[in-house]
Amino acid sequence: MSRIGKNPVSIPAGVTVDIKEGQVTVKGKLGELTQQVDGITVKQEEGQLVLERPSESKDHRAKHGLYRALLNNMVEGVSKGFTKELELVGVGYRASNQGQRLELALGFSHNIVLNLAPEVKVETVSEKGKNPIIKLTSYDKQLVGQVAAKIRAFRRPEPYKGKGVKFVGEVLRRKAGKSA
Repeated sequence: MSRIGKNPVSIPAGVTVDIKEGQVTVKGKLGELTQQVDGITVKQEEGQLVLERPSESKDHRAKHGLYRALLNNMVEGVSKGFTKELELVGVGYRASNQGQRLELALGFSHNIVLNLAPEVKVETVSEKGKNPIIKLTSYDKQLVGQVAAKIRAFRRPEPYKGKGVKFVGEVLRRKAGKSA
């Protein structure tokens, strides 16, 4: 039995779950998410979602925990939301936003302009003496993670000085420089 898959997903107040043949729709105060579910049966019992697999085949065992985790992230997303914070480490590295348009100065000859999806809310914090921080908030965990990874990919942190775009709280593996 899948240890993750057998745990039920609790549904908080204010969240409605609609289950139609192979498709689960979760609605909450922050938004609405839909997920295709194939090979696994989803039932709603006493304010909880219970996932059951029809057989012990390798495919069903793999999907059991996967769909439980996806549905849990959907329920958590539409009720609380997800936030990712990125920190810009480096001299002259700046970030600013006008609505859904994020402008990054990362040491290239030109600024990088990124138009974000309307589901992702962006906020930039620039304090004197501290590194600029980009806060991404959304109800879709996969989307906010993808956008954060795309921003990080523009200038990944390097191991010698640690310059680049990194997640807040991320521990970088540092290397010693050339020995004299």
